Amino acid sequence: MEVFSHNNPFRGPVRAVVLDWAGTAVDYGCIGPATVLVEIFRQNWVEVTIEEARAPMGLAEKDHLRAMCRTKSIEKKWEDVYGSPPTEMDIDKMVQSVESLMAYTIGQHSDPVPGLIDTVEVLRERGIRIGSSSEYSFSVMQALVSAAETKGYLPDSIVCSSDVPAGRPFPWMCYQNAINLQIYPMHAMVKIGDTLMDIQEGLNAGMWTIGLTGTGNELGLTEAEVAALGPEEVRSRLKGIEERFRSAGAHFVAEGIWACPAIIEKIDSLLSGGERP
Repeated sequence: MEVFSHNNPFRGPVRAVVLDWAGTAVDYGCIGPATVLVEIFRQNWVEVTIEEARAPMGLAEKDHLRAMCRTKSIEKKWEDVYGSPPTEMDIDKMVQSVESLMAYTIGQHSDPVPGLIDTVEVLRERGIRIGSSSEYSFSVMQALVSAAETKGYLPDSIVCSSDVPAGRPFPWMCYQNAINLQIYPMHAMVKIGDTLMDIQEGLNAGMWTIGLTGTGNELGLTEAEVAALGPEEVRSRLKGIEERFRSAGAHFVAEGIWACPAIIEKIDSLLSGGERP
């Protein structure tokens, strides 16, 4: 193992990437988790929109539900049904329902996004390790990992929110990936994800960050739905997402995982010149 010290500063190349799951590596459009969250509220007689379900995407399950319940629109809908805003007890009950429904549903949304398998192969040929982080709990991840493996995708490290003290935007999942992969310093790693929380997670961990605009939660459309839009409409929406990612501090932005090997070459060049994220 190469030894890093401040007397011999690291100048690349990139040693590892940490990929998000839904919307980044699998489940084009991040359909699975959004669908489950809408259904959980429906089971509680509260109708939420897919946009309301997507807004906090990237947070751990309980944090996601809590963030939804604190939005004024959902708080009012809940109060209209129950006479008072949702409580922590209500959220705890929904978390239990999310666990079982998510574990059942996510396996059905485990198809790799276009270019994932080829990208992973290219990166591994360069000696780059493949880590992963997810807002899903351990029980949900078991179902997803098993389904994704049958379709050709298995990262070298798998870390979920229940493995660490807190999920995104805290950097703990990225740190655990670094430990699992035995990679340091943190700027030798790249975080790749499709939500603002992914970007914040990577930045908080001291990593390079790449935000994916086309395959994930921000656009929130399946491949067929994207194809049905006019090219100008797609470009307009992707431009808006890119602006949000860059405002959040993303170092690079791409439409999908297939563009990341070329971006990582750029990061290698920056590192060789002494640049840091």
